[in-house]
Amino acid sequence: MTSPRRVTVVQGGPVLVEGPVEIEVDGVVHASDRFVVAVCACRRSKRYPFCDTSHRRRVRNDVEPERQDDNR
Repeated sequence: MTSPRRVTVVQGGPVLVEGPVEIEVDGVVHASDRFVVAVCACRRSKRYPFCDTSHRRRVRNDVEPERQDDNR
């Protein structure tokens, strides 16, 4: 008897699946032999169905931090 695969759903992120895995999307099979595979849940990934961290929010710092003089 084989042991069950562990699937972890990351809040706001990918679904982690113990590998190796084959993922079928629209009749196309994608395979990975990694020991843990991040499956994209947001469909923003350029490597879909695998996660490329595109779900992370992009934070821009348009304002330069104030300069502090070094008074030594």
